[in-house]
Parts: sequence; C-alpha cells; structure tokens
Amino acid sequence: MCGITGWVDWERDLRGGQQTVRAMTDTLACRGPDDGGTWLSARAALGHRRLAVIDLAGGTQPLTDTGDECAPQAVLTYNGELYNYRELRAELLSLGHRFRTESDTEVVLRAHLQWGAAAPEHLNGIYAYALWDARGEELLLVRDRLGVKPLYYHAYAGGLLFGSEPKVILAHPEFRAELDTEGIAELFALPAAPTPGHGLFRGMREVRPGHVLRATRAATREVRYWQLTSAAHEDDASATTARIRDLLTDTVERQLLSDVPLCALLSGGVDSSAITALAALARDRDGHDKIDTFSVDFPGSATALRPDKWRTTYDAPYVQAVVDHVGSRHTRVIVPDDDLLDARDMVLRARDRPGWGEMDASLYLLFREVRRQSTVALSGEAADEVFGGYPYFHAAEAVAAATFPWLHGRETPAALLRPEVRAAVRPEEYTAQQYRDSLAGTPELPGEEGGQRRMRQVGHLALTRWLPPLLDRVDRVSMAVGLEVRVPFCDHRLVEYAWNIPWEVKSLGKTPKGVLRESVRDLLPPQVVDRPKSGYPSTPAVRYTEVLTSRMHELLADPAAPVFDLVDRELVREAVRDGRPLPSPRTAPNPVGGLDHLLQVDEWLRAYKVGLR
Repeated sequence: MCGITGWVDWERDLRGGQQTVRAMTDTLACRGPDDGGTWLSARAALGHRRLAVIDLAGGTQPLTDTGDECAPQAVLTYNGELYNYRELRAELLSLGHRFRTESDTEVVLRAHLQWGAAAPEHLNGIYAYALWDARGEELLLVRDRLGVKPLYYHAYAGGLLFGSEPKVILAHPEFRAELDTEGIAELFALPAAPTPGHGLFRGMREVRPGHVLRATRAATREVRYWQLTSAAHEDDASATTARIRDLLTDTVERQLLSDVPLCALLSGGVDSSAITALAALARDRDGHDKIDTFSVDFPGSATALRPDKWRTTYDAPYVQAVVDHVGSRHTRVIVPDDDLLDARDMVLRARDRPGWGEMDASLYLLFREVRRQSTVALSGEAADEVFGGYPYFHAAEAVAAATFPWLHGRETPAALLRPEVRAAVRPEEYTAQQYRDSLAGTPELPGEEGGQRRMRQVGHLALTRWLPPLLDRVDRVSMAVGLEVRVPFCDHRLVEYAWNIPWEVKSLGKTPKGVLRESVRDLLPPQVVDRPKSGYPSTPAVRYTEVLTSRMHELLADPAAPVFDLVDRELVREAVRDGRPLPSPRTAPNPVGGLDHLLQVDEWLRAYKVGLR
C-alpha cells in the first residue's frame, strides 16, 4: 500500500507550491517507506509515498500516461492493490494499449484512458486514488467499493486538497483544525460507527465507499459507481455453501499475489482460520514455503478472561489447533502493559483522532512485530458483517430497537457532555437522524416483510456503518508501520452474493455464520469451525488501568484541560471517585474504555491544536 496526496486550484498557479506539496507528502512517509515523488502543473500538484509490493522496480509514482513530464493527458497517484490487474492488462493490450511497467498502477491509469469514468467498475481490489485529467482540468477521487482504503478531502472556493489521511490536509497552511457541533456528535454520540463521508474536522470530508468525487472549475460532485442490489436468492443451502467456498477460494488465491513476504493474521476464529487454511493450501499446491501466521496475546490473559457475549473464549488453544492442522510457522506476539502505554501516542498520531485506546495500541504492537518479517498480511476482517456474526444480529431486543442495534441499552460518551454543549449538539436527535438516513439507504427487496426485511436492514447497517471504522482502524494502524493488510471477505463478488442469502441460510443450523462455517468445515479442526464468536482480545493488565486512572486525576486537577470545554468535569470526577466505569466508545464491555477515550480526546485536542466552533 501507499499514501497519496494532492492540491488542485483553478485560480492560482501551483508550480511554485513544491514545498507545500512535499510537506503534505512527507506526512505519509510511514505509509510508503520505499519511495516518494511529486508532480506539479499550473492547476494540479500530486504527491505519493510508496510501499513496494508488486513490480518493485517499476511502480514509481505519480504516474503519467506519457512516461515523462511533457504534456500528459492524465496523471495518477494511487494507493491500493488490484487483484484482477493481469486480466485487465491483457484486455487493455488487446485494445491497443502499450505498457511501460508491470505494475497494477499503470493498469488503473490505462483503464481510465480506455473507459473514462466507468473504469472503477472494472476493478477488483482495494484502492483509493486520484487521477488528474489534464485535458479537461478535472480531478477524480476514487474509493473502493467497501471503503478498505481511506481518502479524505477539503473543498474550498476555487480548489481542493486531498490525501490518504487527515494529517495530509492538516499539513496545508490554509486548513485549520476545528471541531463543530457535528464533529462533537460524531466523537461522543457515534464513536463506534461514525457517519460515512464525515471527516470529523470541520470542512473535511471522506470520499464515501463505492463513490467517485469529480471536481472541476465549475463544480464538485460525488457519484456512486457501486451499490448492493437486492434480489431473490435462488440457490438452496447446499449450492449456497459451495458458491461461498468457490468465491472465497478464488479471492484468497488472488490476494496471495505479492513480490514481498506475505503472512496471515490468526485469531483462532473461523474467519481468520479459514483464510489461513485456504492460503496454506494454495501455497502448498504452488510449491511455496509454509505460510507464516501471527496472533496477539497478553500476560495473564488465560486466567483473567471473564466470558461475555462479545468475548466468549481464550484465543490461544484455538490458534494452536489451526497451526497444528495447517502446519504454519507461527509467532505469538505477547504485549506487556508498559508497551501498551508507550504505544498510545503513536496510535493517536496514526489515526488523527481519538480511537479505541488499548485495543488500538495492542494492534499497533502486533503489526509492528509482523512487519519485521512480512510486508503483506491477510486478515479475516469483515466476515461478521457479511455473514451476520456479531451478537447484535442475534439479540432480539437489539434487532427490534429503533436505533442502531449496537447502541441498544448502551450509554455513549455523549452522556458526559456539558449541559450547554449538549444543548448545541443535541446528540440524541443527531443519532436518531443518522439512523433514519441509514435505514432509508437500505436496498429493499419488493415483497420482503417481517423478520427477513429487518435482518436485511441490520445487515446493511453493519456493512455501511459498523464496518467502515473497523477497516479504517486496521488501515491506519497497519500503515503506521508500513504493513499492508488485505481483507478477502471484502471482495465485492462475495459481498454481493452473501447480501441476498436469506437469514435462515446465513444462520444455518441456527448458528451465527452457519453457512460460512459449513463452507469451510473440511478445512479446519471441528472445535475451530464451531467456536462461538469471540472478539478482539482486551488486556487484563491492572497496571494499565492504574496509570490511566492516575492520569485522569491529574487531568481533573488541570483547570486548563481542553477536554473539559466539552465534558462536564464534575460528572467525570464523581465517576472516578466512586470507581464507576465511564461511558465507553466501544460496544464490547471494557471497564477502562471510557477513561481511555476521554484522555485521548484531551491529548488529541492539545496535540492537534483543535479549535472549537
């Protein structure tokens, strides 16, 4: 993967903006440690940082269609992996195109020269890219169908800034880091599932998944090129299971393509285990070495686990069962609490916003260790959204709730807002409106009613509201150490097929993700196939909680702490004094989650010099 950035202005000459564009590009050095470049013209300036994965010698960017700086028709800065680039390359060759490199980047460029705005419809992969059409002075910003790769922008009168991460736009001298009432609502009322397209900072947006942003001198508009389509599912359970297996096998095999070391992330759940097993089979068939696998764990977690509906079982025995079964070379990454504390600031800088505390920090430390051996990792992310594996899919009260099902019965950090801030933000109304808007976007199937209709709605909420922040978390934390994470369950062909599978088939045998389990049953040990969903592990570390509690006491004593411009100091003081957990941004139970969140908000407001509007 890589990092992209750029600046377009239809009113001024940008050829003197080299220093600014280079500074924007340099903020993405972690995303692209192998190379960097810029391209400037009167109206457009593009930047790129490269993590070399395919065509190590020939993938330099920004890439022009002419091969030099002389009057190109189009210039591309690209972040992603195209899994069907060989087929597209052959097709484009047959149409008369000639290639200078072996990279998938050039395939994307020439696809646009051939098919114009319809080019993204031909792509299978994860990507976020910018194409400058010099002929019409038009900028295209394109994001993959599920939103695996991020892409932010800020449009202003006469121009536009864009980049892979908010820090790129924040590096431009004309953008101010500010938080308005919508941003406050996103941060406190909807921290687990923010609004698609909202960039948190005032004036910053994110290109929505499956969309193209078209910017010209006259206008800037976003056009959707992909969406789910509801239709009757004709396959029976047996045919459905076989089709899922075929799609998943093809997807994993495509995503093994790499010119650098590749591994798999393994939690011992059915999702990551299936990806690992399919990858191991393909590598063995093709004569490659055993696949490397990695898992994360914490000191004392084997005895400290208190099972709940989100974390049901301890990972390690299931991980070992898969390792023994497929014969992978496994590394168990143990994360001490002192390392977690040290990583918090690095993760905040990686995400450019308050995140999920120690869960982000442990993921960062896992990815850092993975990167010592591999450049690419396969992940089981998104299977629970695609096949309905989370607890809220199976809790009748949550499904029936007139809100996002993961919010049912939960208190969010918005409960801590100062009265005057709450009056301005109106978090309950904001959440209700976002829920109504999300429901309205569900592709309905004519004649579908009752429980099946509702489960389609819940599935759509999961794919469009719950999944994007999880993908963003994985992207930002992995790219902070220069690791590319691929997500086979986000292949749009698999998502499209699974979308129309009836709920009783998805939960075959009245088991969460039952149809997925049956499709891979022959690949894995029985205890792994039938293991109940167990979420990403949380540290049992007492010291982590003690240190954060001490930091909160210091914060409460600081009269200038910026977080208390938003949050009621006395409410927080009383909760800390009484030993009550603060409302957490996370859905899974975590006694320190709310404390972590408030400390991160304060650290973020200070570090990013965020103003309040």
